[in-house]
Amino acid sequence: MRYLTSTELNQKCVTGFFFVDPSKETDYASGMRIGGYFQLTKWQRDRRAFIEHRIYWHGSIGLADLMDVMEISRAQASKDVNGYISDHPDHLHYDKSARTYVMGQAFEAHYLSIDPAEYLADLAAIARGAAVPKSDWVIDLPDILAPTIPARGLKPSIVRNVLLACAQRRSLAVSYQSMSSPEPTRRDIAPHGIAHDGFRWHARAWCGRDGVFKDFVLGRILTSSLSDISDIDPASDADWSETVSLKIAAHPELSENQRRVIELDYGMADGVAEISVRKSLLFYTLKRLGLDTDPNLRRPQDQHIILVNGQEVYSALGPRPT
Repeated sequence: MRYLTSTELNQKCVTGFFFVDPSKETDYASGMRIGGYFQLTKWQRDRRAFIEHRIYWHGSIGLADLMDVMEISRAQASKDVNGYISDHPDHLHYDKSARTYVMGQAFEAHYLSIDPAEYLADLAAIARGAAVPKSDWVIDLPDILAPTIPARGLKPSIVRNVLLACAQRRSLAVSYQSMSSPEPTRRDIAPHGIAHDGFRWHARAWCGRDGVFKDFVLGRILTSSLSDISDIDPASDADWSETVSLKIAAHPELSENQRRVIELDYGMADGVAEISVRKSLLFYTLKRLGLDTDPNLRRPQDQHIILVNGQEVYSALGPRPT
């Protein structure tokens, strides 16, 4: 979850999320109205973001919520809520029967980025016991299940050496077991970044043996030792920085209603969604979307999307991981 920065807040002022009469130079407990914009401290913005978060995702907020989570007095909590209501009328109001503040019909977020995907990811992380910033803002945590993915066997010393090589621009002498060779081979590589394909971590590195930039699965590096400073320029790894546009559409053999819901699910406009992917991650992205094989080999009910610009995308595929 993320609240808006002062720059984003000022942009919202300018772009019309709320309007302030520049002629009014009035002091408020929540901040100072200067030149038409609210000048709020970080703590004031944070508390207003919490108000919006609790109202939006929980449906109500009480002074006790502000007092407990933000560690402020009741008087300050009252000032914060009243200041918010004064600046944003009809965004929330006091429900006398419920004895709490509830969402108003005109509510919209001014200090918080409302991102459902981000919020669900936070909920899933909290459910796993991971450390999530502002996890105490969340009080409605449903039961959450996710597929179990086998833990990858990563040696701390291998990960450490790869990260040090990236940071210090050094080469690594590694013993690597690829799937294209029955026995491990010794290679000199020059890592400059790491990537996650959704299941495994890879080191992106120049391979001295093959003379190209390639991906090396961290779990397949058996041994490693730091070597000299590398003269390989990471900027020369074009596939790491260049992107390819994937244009996807609902499978044409689905029914009209099925295609419509797939278009909604993928946020398509005019029946097409465009995804920008780094070339170095193209293979993994296609595989994860089920687009790495002929769509005719799977039922439309199993493979919901197709690649519209397949010829362009497949021609951009580089060396596959080893």
